[in-house]
Amino acid sequence: MFLSNPFELKRRGILGMNQRNSAYIGRYNPRKLYPLVDNKLKTKIIARKANVTTPALLGVISIQAEVAGVEKYIKNCSGFVIKPAKGSGGKGILVITKVINGRYYRPNGNEVLLDDVQRHVTNILAGLFSLGGSADVAIVEALILFDNAFDGFSFEGVPDVRIIVFKGFPVMAMMRLSTAASDGKANLHQGAVGVGIDIKTGKALHAVQFDKPIKYHPDTNKELALLTVPKWDRLIWLASSCYEMSGMGYLGTDMVLDRDLGPMLLELNARPGLAIQIANGQGILPRLKLVESLGENVSMSVDERVQFCQKNFSQ
Repeated sequence: MFLSNPFELKRRGILGMNQRNSAYIGRYNPRKLYPLVDNKLKTKIIARKANVTTPALLGVISIQAEVAGVEKYIKNCSGFVIKPAKGSGGKGILVITKVINGRYYRPNGNEVLLDDVQRHVTNILAGLFSLGGSADVAIVEALILFDNAFDGFSFEGVPDVRIIVFKGFPVMAMMRLSTAASDGKANLHQGAVGVGIDIKTGKALHAVQFDKPIKYHPDTNKELALLTVPKWDRLIWLASSCYEMSGMGYLGTDMVLDRDLGPMLLELNARPGLAIQIANGQGILPRLKLVESLGENVSMSVDERVQFCQKNFSQ
């Protein structure tokens, strides 16, 4: 979508990886705080203290001797999610959307045996999916029931909203919609659809899959331009509040909209990717520069920061 000519990239305000790493991540994200966002269990703990809603925690498995007991966390559930605390890029996430007579089924309908679940947990503990391959713990969470407003916009998976929050300002947003190609996961590099979302209205702006513009969901044929995120003001407010909660200056917040519980935080990312610019059809750099122009000691409430962004970054 974007030309590779550096002059054209600069003209469009595209933030590149090197600049992101040095001028934003390196400058605004204190290294001592990385464990709070790199570890999903620690993120959940600080979110609870800050009254930020997250998916219900059913259990934690931290040693191999506990693996056989995973059934006690999931036997009475209609669905659940097991994920590595230190995983990244959607790796190692097991989603079970249906449980019938002790038999577990993934979103695509394939059955998973209890032995398979236990083996997956063992792989998590061994660090198979964690950052750097270090030993990990397995988190068992309640299944998110996505809002009916998203029917047809996502295939065999829960859609989420990625919002880049800079110094507490929600500067750019996109929705990630799972597809058959992404195996029901909301990761763009695996084939999920990215839809740029207007900061003010929560409405779709532009959609891409594999970095190429599309108009319809590849599996459901739903027109993506019709997408509007319900309860948008509350969702973007929660994203902005993650600045105080985490202490991170340049942050990716992944939010979901549960059918019954409303907006909630799924996870945080201290190194958010750059594809959000492609999904929005424009660069994020001018927005970052505008926030920086406010100065180092700007003091604004969450409400004021959200209002600033909705005034200045709406398309």
